Amino acid sequence: MPTGLAYLIVVLVWASTPLAIKWSAEGGAPVGSVMLRMGGALIIGGFLLLLLRRTPRLDRRALLSYAAAVPGVFGAMALSYYASQFLPSGMLSVMFGMAPLISGLILQALPGATRLRRWHWFGCALGVAGLGVVFLDSLGVQGSQQQLALAMMLMAVTLFSASGIAVQRVAAGLDPLTQTVGALALSMPCFLVLWLTSGEPLSIPLTHRGLWAVVYLALFGSVIGFLCYYLILSRLHAATVALVTLITPVLAMSLGMFLNQESPSSSMMIGAVLILVALGCYLFGDRLTRRKARRMAMAEEDVTEPPT
Repeated sequence: MPTGLAYLIVVLVWASTPLAIKWSAEGGAPVGSVMLRMGGALIIGGFLLLLLRRTPRLDRRALLSYAAAVPGVFGAMALSYYASQFLPSGMLSVMFGMAPLISGLILQALPGATRLRRWHWFGCALGVAGLGVVFLDSLGVQGSQQQLALAMMLMAVTLFSASGIAVQRVAAGLDPLTQTVGALALSMPCFLVLWLTSGEPLSIPLTHRGLWAVVYLALFGSVIGFLCYYLILSRLHAATVALVTLITPVLAMSLGMFLNQESPSSSMMIGAVLILVALGCYLFGDRLTRRKARRMAMAEEDVTEPPT
């Protein structure tokens, strides 16, 4: 697949996923909806493995890698679906955009991790400020449902980030499709238990667009989008790939406004902007510093170069 097409697919899928999550859960059965999505993704992924004649690895390290991904698949997705009932879809995307910041903070507690520099800490502080603005905006919401939803999203992003770090640390050498299918297979019993104990009806209520949202999320959100992401990650510079996390929240908020008539408050918009600026500072501080160092090195070479 051409790199440009894969990049476009990732941007479009990540931008539309929050709205599709909201639509799929609008029938009042968030656990059943996410279970259907992941079950469909597991079937599609298993079929692709058969088609490509790949045998899933079941050695100890592979199983450990699948297990490390479960908090990011089961925990993060279950919490996100619950939170989607009380938050604008764009805010789901903005919150998940904080994953690099949270990953960086988690890594500081682990041995062998690269230490954060000043612009990283500045980005983290700005992100916390943006998050604080969003939380303060929800104080006036009757019943504090929005506050609970924001706390759920913060926990979801933390689980997603920690799970990604754990998978990297296991370093099982699995290809993305095998890792995805293995993680989904171990997550499905967790979704089933949560669904049976949640009190939701056994006949999962879905609106017409909710049903299509589940199909879309199973095929694109959980399989195609994930595979395209790993494709561009292997071909492009990390900073170029990181742009996705800055582009998608803006597109997601626009889609929510135009397609779902969402109207985030001014305070929520200010908080979202602060979080995106924080993410930009965190992701591109290294790049700007390297450019400055190269310019200074070139200037020193010009000064020290002997006259001819």
